[in-house]
Amino acid sequence: MPSRTQSYTIPDEYSNVDELAAPAPVENPTERQLYRHSTLEKRLDRGSNKDDKAHKKKHDDVDGSWLDLSTSHERLHANLTEVSVPAPVEDEEKPPIFQEPDVLESPVPSDTSHTSNAQISRRERASRFATELYTVSYLILFSILGTLARLGLQALTVYPGAPVINGSLWANFGGSLIMGFLAEDRKVFREEWGRKPTSDIESPSSKSEDLAALGKAHATVKRTIPLYIGLATGFCGSFTSFSSFMRDAFLALSNDLPTPLYHPSPTNQATTTTVRRNGGYSFMAVLAIIIITPSLCLVSLQFGAHLALVADPFLPSLHFTFQRKVVDRALVAIAWLIWLGAIFITIFPPDRPVGPASKGTWARETWRSQALFALVLAPLGCLLRFYASLHLNGRISSFPLGTFTVNIFGALVLGMCYDLQHSNIGGRVGCQVLQGVMDGFCGCLTTVSTWVAELKGLRRRHAYIYGGVSVAVALAGLVVVMGSLRWTKGFRAPVCLT
Repeated sequence: MPSRTQSYTIPDEYSNVDELAAPAPVENPTERQLYRHSTLEKRLDRGSNKDDKAHKKKHDDVDGSWLDLSTSHERLHANLTEVSVPAPVEDEEKPPIFQEPDVLESPVPSDTSHTSNAQISRRERASRFATELYTVSYLILFSILGTLARLGLQALTVYPGAPVINGSLWANFGGSLIMGFLAEDRKVFREEWGRKPTSDIESPSSKSEDLAALGKAHATVKRTIPLYIGLATGFCGSFTSFSSFMRDAFLALSNDLPTPLYHPSPTNQATTTTVRRNGGYSFMAVLAIIIITPSLCLVSLQFGAHLALVADPFLPSLHFTFQRKVVDRALVAIAWLIWLGAIFITIFPPDRPVGPASKGTWARETWRSQALFALVLAPLGCLLRFYASLHLNGRISSFPLGTFTVNIFGALVLGMCYDLQHSNIGGRVGCQVLQGVMDGFCGCLTTVSTWVAELKGLRRRHAYIYGGVSVAVALAGLVVVMGSLRWTKGFRAPVCLT
């Protein structure tokens, strides 16, 4: 059996990725009458307070350039969000009952010995460079897969007579559900430290307090795994899109949100004509988008966590040796080759005039606008979001600055691209590139799954402030950017097929 000391060297900044920092969605899986409530602010503050200790321990390693493993786990446990979120409503005014749990110094159960990083030779663990290479490769791969999932689900859920007319809603719902599942799961990565679950962990007779402690210890370890970061930050973050959510909100406000027809208009309006309505209806429309999307995503986050609890007895565990020695290394090559393949196919699309899926002329070529440019640009948006989280999310514990920055920036970039595309600037290829920027770069740069996980993890007052400011600033920005064209010259139909 592999040694427990075979580990990753986690960079200091990984503790700021909010996908991995918040408290678990279900804090009381055993439904005890008394349990401790944790918040994202306390975990982020704890991580910041331990920076000095981390810096001091760092120099105990071989060359002073690697972070102590236990310290890294502490800081990861303190700061990453999509992995752990508190129960929907808990009384924060009762400290004797709802208190922040102690941070476990070791990622393994307390009854087992822990080998400090200072005692681990560099040959027995992945270097910092290798760990970051694995993480980046997973982010590239899962950002492409998340983008494909989002575009595919949007295509499936927009049809004549659809009861929900904004296609981005179901992608945001699905990504938040998977995020909740990953956050609460305690089985898939159970063998991460090279040791199978003990009978104490799996025994039904174990005390609920011990099970809760073991669950928190496992969550601490899980958040340091590149594969897990790829799933939570890469796939879920790219599957969901805050910029698309805010675009739909503005289009609802301006009466431009596409509505699938299911019967002829009673006023004999052409299908390309927008039926006029007064400002009150537009206000109701934008309010519906803003209320339904966060509400449904918060519910799906919790539902995903409940699914993980139900499925726990049936889920397999990833084999330690196979994951470390085969999956991690193979995915480096696979991820980069897939990205290069997407670039190559974009240059030579199959539906070009002489391609195997030719539609006759370049004017009828749609692959690049519908998916290919988005796949090429998706990893760039995902990596920018990841590194923005590393450097900004830990600055203000009660307001995740990194997620806020990329969500607002991505929404504004999407608004500018939408304006350019609907003013017929750039021709057919330019129109396709703009569609790729909106679906790929902006779709992966912004995220709803992380956003709702942060809302779930923050204190109630901070969550309302953070959520309200995010929506208000993004919508106000789009009113300025998109509204300046919509309410002057108006939107034109794009010159490319999207």
